[in-house]
This record gives sequence, structure tokens and C-alpha cells, in this order.
Amino acid sequence: MIRAALRSEAVSGMLLLGATVAALIWANSRFADSYETLCSTVLGPASLHLNLSVEAWAADGLLAVFFFVVGNELKHELVHGELRDPRRAALPIAAALGGVVVPALIFLSINAGAPGEARGGWGIPIATDIAFALAVLAIFGGRLPAPLRTFLLTLATVDDLCAVLVIAVAYTSGLSLAVLAAAGVGLAVFGYLQNASGRLVSRVRSAVPGWLLFGPLAVVIWALMHASGVHATIAGVAMGLLMRTSVWDGEAASPSDRAEQALRPVSAAVALPIFALFSAGVSLSGAEGFWGSTVTWGVLTGLLVGKFVGIVGVTWLVARFTSAALNPHIAWADLAAVGLLGAIGFTVSLLVAELSYTDEVQLAEAKGAVLLASAIASLLAAGMLGYRNRHYRRLGWPRL
Repeated sequence: MIRAALRSEAVSGMLLLGATVAALIWANSRFADSYETLCSTVLGPASLHLNLSVEAWAADGLLAVFFFVVGNELKHELVHGELRDPRRAALPIAAALGGVVVPALIFLSINAGAPGEARGGWGIPIATDIAFALAVLAIFGGRLPAPLRTFLLTLATVDDLCAVLVIAVAYTSGLSLAVLAAAGVGLAVFGYLQNASGRLVSRVRSAVPGWLLFGPLAVVIWALMHASGVHATIAGVAMGLLMRTSVWDGEAASPSDRAEQALRPVSAAVALPIFALFSAGVSLSGAEGFWGSTVTWGVLTGLLVGKFVGIVGVTWLVARFTSAALNPHIAWADLAAVGLLGAIGFTVSLLVAELSYTDEVQLAEAKGAVLLASAIASLLAAGMLGYRNRHYRRLGWPRL
């Protein structure tokens, strides 16, 4: 019963929202010092370069579980879903790319003459939070056409893949090629054990429980990726993309489906809420410069304007000037709601903010802008979805 509830998009979104509110209250209460102390408490073995703060464990460790789920979902879409058919995938992919490029350009234009690290935050407004966006859709858009959810899921998955690539390329420093190569070998072994059909490998898989075979290997790959200088969440995405989605003889479900069943509740109930708890605690004291900051306006405008224009505008252009066509069950008004849902940055945007700025003031401005933009986008999307929901209710459409 609990596991089923945690798989609900509405429930996972409420947990994420609750953790965010708790973080904001805690960070701005008379117990704020205890919040900062807990966030900066260092845990882990220094000999393995894993003596990380609690905040870093949440961002680098627990968030890797979320990115594994994202990578696994993307693999499923590539093999069995919308991304399998280029013609059906063209529009949501184009929308995702528009929702990445336009916000980044808006941020860079606003921060073109800004000093210091300000321009480094261009990756903050490019991401869409899958968990929050799907939760808002589930709560307020229950009667909307099913293809709209598929469009949003495909868009958000490609969007997050782009964000992961940006993190890997633009926010990686101090790269150790030898350690990265070792992580690559680990990923090759992971993929081989997942997909090889040889007699010896089959015997190993049948003799050793999956969690015992792949769990330790996944931890080693994650640790090597972290030590290489590449953000450790990349390991989660890579392993998710290597999962086998086909069902072989003697199996009740594919490894991809079993992993999804086991780890999605962990991602929803543990990884994302704890990350939000230790990342969303922005202190509002000394925020008098918030509205005068180009970082603030770059993030706000990039998310609230750039995402909508990029998603809806690029979709219209591609549908207008190519053979790609919007699903006939989706109205353009419905797509406007998707454009607003795309502006909910949150999880990945907060992560990129932490990777972008070492200056505490700019980091607070960026995080505050992410939280504000995500809240505004959620409210606007909820209103638009509610309006469209009433339209479909009048038409007699059943709830999904």
C-alpha cells in the first residue's frame, strides 16, 4: 500500500513540496544555525575521497538514485516508447531542445556584462523537474488527453538528459582521465552483465540476486565517477541507460522494470525530499539585493519566459514548417500548459546552481530565483490545467 502510494506522482510531488517548505522554515527560524551545522557536517572515509558534507551526500549520492530512475525511464522510452519512432518523437524532442536553448540564451543576454561568476549560471534555467511537473499534471489535469502526459514525459526526459550533458561538459573541473577510464570499465562490466546472453553470465545472474550482483558494482562505479571529477549523478544516468528492457525466458519482468519498481519509491520518498531539505534552505535575511541581481532576473526570466517560448514556440515552428504533426488529441491550449509545467526547474536547477557559484550571495540569489520561478510556474500551470480540465469535463472525458 505504501509502495503504491509512493509511486503516485501526486504523492511524490507533495513529499518534495513538504521537504522544500520545511527547509525554508528551518533555514529562516531561530534554529537556522543547526540547519547550517547539519548541512556542513562531514561524513565518510577521507582515504576514498568520500569525506563529504551531508549536503554533498544528498546532491552527489542520493540524487544519483533519482538520475538512475531518469536514465532507466529514458532507456524505456528509447526502446518501447515515444522516442522509438522518430516521427512521433520529433515534436517533444524539438520542444525539449527549445526549452534548453532559449532559457540559456536569455540568461546569458541578461548577464552579458555582469562581473565575476554571474554568467556561469546559464545552465540553471534549462532543466525541467519531472517529479514536480508530473505531480502538478496529475493533481490538476486528470481529464486531459493521455498523449499530453506522454508528450510532457518525453520532453522532460530529453530535457534532463540535456541538463546531464551540460553538467558533464560545462560543470566538470579537475578531471582525472585515469579514474574516469576506470569508471568507464565499470560501466562496461555493468552493461555486459545486464545484456549478455552467454551461458556463464546467465549462470552468474541466476545464482546471484540482482541487488547483490549489481548493487556493489553500482556503488563502485559511482565512487569512481565522483573521484574522476565528473559529477557523480552522471553515473546514475549512465547505468539507467544500460538497463535491459527486454524480458528473457524464465523472467517475470525485465531488469529495467524490476529496478523501476524497487527504486522509484526510494527516489520519491528518500532521495528527492532529502535533497530538497538540504538544498532549498535559502536564508531570506540579507536578501535586499535579490531584486537588483542579474542572476535573479536571468533565472526568473529564463525559466518563466524562456521555457514557455522555447517549448511552445519551437513546437509550433517545427509543426508549421516540417512534416511533424502534433498529436490530434492535443490542443495548442493544452500545450501551453506543458510550456508552463516546463518552467518548474527545481531539482536539477538547484543542483546546477550549486555547481555554478562559489559566491554565497549569488548562490542564494540563484536558488531563491529557482524556488520563486518554480512556485509561480506551478500556480500558472495549475490554473491553465484546471481551465482545460473543466473543458474536457464538459465534453464528458473520463479521468485518467
